[in-house]
Amino acid sequence: MNEAQPTPRSAAANLSGVAGALLAASCCLLPLALILSGVAGAGIMMTMMRYEWITLPLGVSLVVGAWWLYVHDQKRCSTAGCELVGKRFRLSVLSVATLVVFVALLLKLFPAWTASLLQSL
Repeated sequence: MNEAQPTPRSAAANLSGVAGALLAASCCLLPLALILSGVAGAGIMMTMMRYEWITLPLGVSLVVGAWWLYVHDQKRCSTAGCELVGKRFRLSVLSVATLVVFVALLLKLFPAWTASLLQSL
């Protein structure tokens, strides 16, 4: 089976997934991680929470767009009889990005449930 050459679309899918994860995490997960590691204080979380109205929807949109690019390239390669280069890497990046966005959405949409879950850990 032929291997498809990496295209700018494959790089765009990876970058879109990573950017989406970072944007979605910037309101909740990233400041929380910095606070837990002792690098930052609660002020950074309060500052970033003001922008969650734009970072969460933009993060979700970018991750959805990354999955669309991935599926589209997968279909293109299956009809052309080729195999994507770096398929495993792309799939792992998109999976981690999706997980980060999902956790950020859980923290935003179900704060009481996630707080009790985190306290039990």
